[in-house]
Amino acid sequence: MSETPKPLAGVKVVELGTLIAGPFCTRIMAEFGAEVIKVEAPEGGDPLRQWRKIYEGTSLWWYVQARNKQSVTANLKHPEGRAFVRRLIAGADILVENFRPGVLEKLGLDWESLHAENPGLVMVRLSGFGQSGPYKDQPGFGAVGESMGGLRYITGFPDRPPVRTGISIGDSIAALWGAIGGLMALRHREVNGGAGQVVDVALYEAVFAMMESLVPECDVFGFVRERTGNIMPGITPSNTHTTRDGKYLTIGANGDAIFRRFMLAIGRADLADDPGLADNGGRDARRDEIYGLIDAWCAGQDAADALALLEKAGVPASRVYSVLDMFADPQFIARQMFESAKLPDGRDFRMPGIVPKLSATPGGTKWVGPALGAHTDAVLAGLGYSPEQIAALRATGAV
Repeated sequence: MSETPKPLAGVKVVELGTLIAGPFCTRIMAEFGAEVIKVEAPEGGDPLRQWRKIYEGTSLWWYVQARNKQSVTANLKHPEGRAFVRRLIAGADILVENFRPGVLEKLGLDWESLHAENPGLVMVRLSGFGQSGPYKDQPGFGAVGESMGGLRYITGFPDRPPVRTGISIGDSIAALWGAIGGLMALRHREVNGGAGQVVDVALYEAVFAMMESLVPECDVFGFVRERTGNIMPGITPSNTHTTRDGKYLTIGANGDAIFRRFMLAIGRADLADDPGLADNGGRDARRDEIYGLIDAWCAGQDAADALALLEKAGVPASRVYSVLDMFADPQFIARQMFESAKLPDGRDFRMPGIVPKLSATPGGTKWVGPALGAHTDAVLAGLGYSPEQIAALRATGAV
């Protein structure tokens, strides 16, 4: 790992978040050098610690989601617990929270008072529907954001109900917008001499912002995009096909020159030279014919042979990978997309590598997700609490 200071070195982040959106937002910052202090409830901590596959009492997801973070415990219902958190925030550059709107205000941790104490504070707020509007008080997880934001409506096949994408993509998209917004606000503060500000990210809006040409197409043409399975009407050919050995092959040959090379490679010079298929509009008008012939060709090929031929012809294609395929793939390995780490009992395991790749100041992993409250005493001491005061906070249940 590079010894060069990370790009976010010196940036202090306090996380008041659980599960996915808030913690993924701060994970990105932690991977690139920010000091992230995660505040958890003393009893149980972040529920993500118990989500999905559990190893020796802790979720494997937790070790990735909380890597490089410090864990402190604070009872936000206890006045001394809130005082501790307020002191933390007073020295922070960024606060990330994903409570339902109004919760922090009820705890006295409202923007106005926090901003008065720390004028440079950037407050990233992630919620289902944002901090304003008639829906702001409603609970809204990623699934709701994906549904209301338009993603689920267009995901799946036309003869079946909408489906989810397989991961909590709405939360993750919101987290990315939160990280981008937080760093933009930090740049404004540092470069333009501005004060801190609130970054308000609604999950449904985060998804909605990714919906390509959905809005203008409906507004201008009255066109409502529907579920189309693995194809995208208007862009042909781009689809997933099944090979003779039962593998799934995605082929994107929708460029004019690429389509011609593809047809020549599979022995269809007649279609390569067909003037009616020379552009995307002509191909899309005959997409059923084209997809039928590609289906037939793939059904007669083993995946490895088909991919070798398509690579030689310069046609974008890939098998649909499982995680086992990723483990064995030389591109994943060459790009260091797996990091070796150790679980608390010393067992080696693999975590996903860091994205994006920075040439001079790359991100990295210093430690995996910590035990609950592992850094509480050290952080309290750094804020000036004496050993006696720390002991008293523990005795009263404040931390």
